[in-house]
Amino acid sequence: MSTLSTYKAASAVALIAEKHFADHLHEAVHRGESDLAAAPSAIQIEIMLDIAFWASLRREEGISPKISIAFLSPAQAGSALQFEQKLEFSSKVLTKLGPGVERPGVHLGVWYDESGLYVWGTTHKIPNCCFVLDVSEPGLLVIKHRRMHGFGKFTNIMVLRGDQIKVVDESSANLPDCPILLTSLLGFTSKSDDNSVNVLIQLATSMRAHKHGGILLVVPSATDAWRESILKPVKYAVSPAFTGLTDLMADDQNRWTSSVWLGELSREIESIAGLTAIDGATVISDRYEVLAFGAKIGRIDGSPRVERVLLTEPVLGGEGKIVNPASSGGTRHISAAQFVHDQRDSIALVASQDGHFTIFTWSPCENLVHAHRIDSLLL
Repeated sequence: MSTLSTYKAASAVALIAEKHFADHLHEAVHRGESDLAAAPSAIQIEIMLDIAFWASLRREEGISPKISIAFLSPAQAGSALQFEQKLEFSSKVLTKLGPGVERPGVHLGVWYDESGLYVWGTTHKIPNCCFVLDVSEPGLLVIKHRRMHGFGKFTNIMVLRGDQIKVVDESSANLPDCPILLTSLLGFTSKSDDNSVNVLIQLATSMRAHKHGGILLVVPSATDAWRESILKPVKYAVSPAFTGLTDLMADDQNRWTSSVWLGELSREIESIAGLTAIDGATVISDRYEVLAFGAKIGRIDGSPRVERVLLTEPVLGGEGKIVNPASSGGTRHISAAQFVHDQRDSIALVASQDGHFTIFTWSPCENLVHAHRIDSLLL
C-alpha cells in the first residue's frame, strides 16, 4: 500500500485495522448476525486517521475538537440527519463541525464515492461492527467498533497517541484468571454476562472521566468479611445499603433499551462514580448496593504487606511483569493491592488523576495480586 498520509502512524496501522474489521465481519456473518456494517479498506482507514489526527491539533474558538467518526452509508443509519450537499472529508470541515457533534452518542457519518471519502451527516444509530474513530483530545485517536451485544462502551481496537501506538491484544481474554470485566471490554462475553458487567465498565469510564482519581471496591454480597480490611470508624458508612442501581438492574430487560431507563442508569452510574472522587474507597456489593464511601483501607492483623503484584496490559507487547505495587501507581494502588490480597473474592477498580486505570484481582494461578492496566480500553 502506498503511503497516502503525512501522519506516519496512520500508514503503520491501516492494514492491521483493515484485517481486524474484515475478520470480525466474516465471523459475524458466519454466526448469522444481521445489521452489519461494511468494512473500510486500509487506504480509507489511513486517510481517516491522517485527517482526524491533523484535525485534533486544530482549534475552533480556542477549543480542540472531540469527534466520533462512523464509517457507514446513510442507508445503514436509519433516521439520521443528512446534509443537503456532501461535505469534503478534511481537517478543516471536521474542526468546524466539532462543536456541534461532541455530545456522547453522536457520530459524523462518513462514506465514499468515486471521488473519495465525504461527510454526509450525523447519526445516533450505527450497525454492528461499525468502524468508529474517536478524536478524544489533541493527538489522541481511538479506533473502536460497536459492541455486538449489550449497551454502553464500544470495544476499542487500537489507541494512537502521537507516534505511540497501542494495539489491543484480544488474546488477553484467554489468559488464566482473566476477570470478566476485562473479557467484556475485549468483546468476549456472552450477552447474558455482558448486560451485568457492562455496568462496571460504565462505572470505570465515569470514574476515569471525573479526573479526581478514586477507588471502587466490589465485594461479595453474601458476606461482611470486607469490613475487616476497612479502618474503623467508617465515616461514610451507608445503612441501609443504597439500592438505586440494584433496583434498576432488576427491572424487566425489555425496558433496558428505553430512553427513560437509560437516563436513569446514567444518573445512578454518575452518582456512584462521583462518590469515588471523595478521599478513601467507595464500596459496593456485587449486586451494586452502595455500602460505604470515603473508607480507609487497612491491613488485616497478621496479613503480610503486599510487595509483589503481576502487572499486565492487554495490548501487544504488554506481557506481564512482577513489580512492587507502587510501580503501578501511587498510594491508591498500594491500598487496593493490599485489599484484594486480603479479600480475595473482591476486586478493586482504581482510577488515577492522570487517566491511568487499573483493575486489581486475585490470581489463584499465580498466587498473587494481578494488576490489569486497562486505560487503553476505556478511552
